[in-house]
Amino acid sequence: MILSSPPLPSVWLSAAAALVYAVTALGAERLSLPRARALLLLAWVLHACTLALGLLETPARFGFAPALSMTAWLVLTVYAVESQVYPQLRARWPLAGLGTLAVLLPLAFPGAPLHPSASAWLPLHLALGLASYGLFGAAVVHAALMTRAERLMREGAGASVGLPLLTLERLTFRFVQAGFVLLTATLIAGLFFGEQLYGASLARWKWDHKTIFSLLAWLTFAVLLAGRARLGWRGRRAVRVLYIGAGLLLLAYAGSRFVLEVVLGRAP
Repeated sequence: MILSSPPLPSVWLSAAAALVYAVTALGAERLSLPRARALLLLAWVLHACTLALGLLETPARFGFAPALSMTAWLVLTVYAVESQVYPQLRARWPLAGLGTLAVLLPLAFPGAPLHPSASAWLPLHLALGLASYGLFGAAVVHAALMTRAERLMREGAGASVGLPLLTLERLTFRFVQAGFVLLTATLIAGLFFGEQLYGASLARWKWDHKTIFSLLAWLTFAVLLAGRARLGWRGRRAVRVLYIGAGLLLLAYAGSRFVLEVVLGRAP
């Protein structure tokens, strides 16, 4: 099992970020809105520092846990920006809880060093993939809020919903559309430039679990967008398809790397 220790500064920064995230999550009901936002911003900055330290290591390390941590950070970034436009958006304590887990996970599973034959363009390819993960993650968060808003409306608790249901739905599909574009770009790059990105001996376009799950996720999101455009899919049906696509995408990279790093105990 790959469990080499991360650098000590990264450990301290991760612990500090996890602590601030946890305080924000546990005290969400008692903290004032300005204080909660300030704490979440502090945790977000500390989280960013831990990710930067991991990328600046020599050699840089990567794996399922850092990928999930970066995805969570991107989702929090989206929330931070959105909350300035929509102050009534209410997802602080779930996202703070997610941030706590995302910061701590790479301490146990820091990943494996990137192969020395990999191209200097590989970080850009990984960034495209992670950005699509982050956008689909934001779409899932909004879909969950949309489901909650719909349930509260049926229960007659309209004052507790936060954003209007139609606004949540519109935002959800904007994130799906943006994530789909980036996922398409990531798959095209892997198909046509695999050897240039990973080296001839490590070309990553193979019919393995990662490729199959990635294509299934792409097809699922394509069906979702087509169903919404042509058949007017909304509500629970659209949310279910979104969850299926997000689950397949999660299995594609994070799932396959988890099996390699933790279950099989070897670097990919």
